[in-house]
Amino acid sequence: MLTHPTLDQLRQLGLAGMARAFEDLAANAQGGELAPAEWLGLLLDREIAERHDRRLKARLRFAKLRHQASVEDIDWRSSRGLDRALFQKLALGGWIEARENLIIEGPTGVGKSWLACALGQKACRDNHSVLYQRVPRLFADLGLARGDGRHARLMRTLGAVKLLILDDWGLEPLGPEQQRDLLELVEDRYGRGATLITSQVPVDRWHDLIGNPTLADAILDRLVHNAHRIQLRGDSLRRKRPAKPVEA
Repeated sequence: MLTHPTLDQLRQLGLAGMARAFEDLAANAQGGELAPAEWLGLLLDREIAERHDRRLKARLRFAKLRHQASVEDIDWRSSRGLDRALFQKLALGGWIEARENLIIEGPTGVGKSWLACALGQKACRDNHSVLYQRVPRLFADLGLARGDGRHARLMRTLGAVKLLILDDWGLEPLGPEQQRDLLELVEDRYGRGATLITSQVPVDRWHDLIGNPTLADAILDRLVHNAHRIQLRGDSLRRKRPAKPVEA
């Protein structure tokens, strides 16, 4: 059997998964009992699986999720008002496909960031581009980018992802540049991508946080009117489970 030339050809074609499967089958005595179509099927299955894994790893690296969270690991025993049926429906991702928004609000420590990252990880698994940003750091980065010429490129990146996660919204009032950046961002994303926002601040106080009434009306009209809502309550999970990884 021309094992080595075949392996070389597979690798030259960028079919590393098929090459590894070929080696495994060639080294397995049962491989000789398989029909050619079965060999080909196994090679293709390995190639498809490895390509999927590489793409998923790349999406997760790009997403920069704050927590290693998954929807399968949610603690439903915590008393925080999380509607299980609603969350499981949201985990299916229809709202992302429909380019709608999701707001998760509640006091500190009840798991807002963790749940957002779990949904972000599921979106990566569903082949969506995802990017996680803490809002205070995002506005600081945009301010620096405005000074060094990266502002337009950064705004394009924020506008292009399928799911943008904005964590810790509303920790402090917005300045004029931040108001304009936020309006431009939500305008770019409206009808083009889904946005997930977490906040300790109730939605009915967001208008005051933005400051400028005209800009606040425009921003909230694009963010809130088509948004799903998860409202959490209860004590901080950090105090209840200090020895375990924390949902934040």
